[in-house]
Amino acid sequence: MKDEERPARSRRTVEEQTAGEQTAAARPRRADARRNEVTLLEAAAAAFVASGVEAPVRDIAARAGVGTATIYRHFPTRADLIIAVYRHQVDACAEAGPTLLAGAPTPYDALREWIDLFVDFLATKHGLAAALHSDQAGFDTLHTYFLDRLVPVCTQLLDAATEAGEIHAHLTAYELMRGVGNLCIGAEHDPRYDARRLVGLLVTGLRRTT
Repeated sequence: MKDEERPARSRRTVEEQTAGEQTAAARPRRADARRNEVTLLEAAAAAFVASGVEAPVRDIAARAGVGTATIYRHFPTRADLIIAVYRHQVDACAEAGPTLLAGAPTPYDALREWIDLFVDFLATKHGLAAALHSDQAGFDTLHTYFLDRLVPVCTQLLDAATEAGEIHAHLTAYELMRGVGNLCIGAEHDPRYDARRLVGLLVTGLRRTT
């Protein structure tokens, strides 16, 4: 019986090895695909800021260094692309918070740097404003996604700066984000208005002086 079992075990070993090799070979392809998608999303975000959400696909493709067919393969409709850009920008802003908190000299410095990134995100968000206020399926959940991802990150940064005694403890994350957002409205259409400078004054005003 033992001799009869050996071929079966050998076959299983070969099959397991082959499956393992296929899995290992798939990982780099998946990583490459993700990098390519990120490149497309960042190119689309830049195009949206420059030309609005109706920016020609050929312009986005040129920024990304790919053909238009590649754009359509990843994002069959413009709505798909807009939603993906928005979620990518939200995710990048959310993921930056803990990284800044771990690496900045102080929690306040981390908060200030994160708010700068948030302002950059809002520039992209305002470029998407017309589409986000449409009735197309999928857009109505993005504001909830925005709040669910970013309010906890901003709260973490505020709490850390408060516990360090660097800022006053009388502002919620939602209030701060809403205030920053209001200061950024219309900035992309008025070259005389520097939203980042105004936001900087707001963040400086949070700091304790004694």
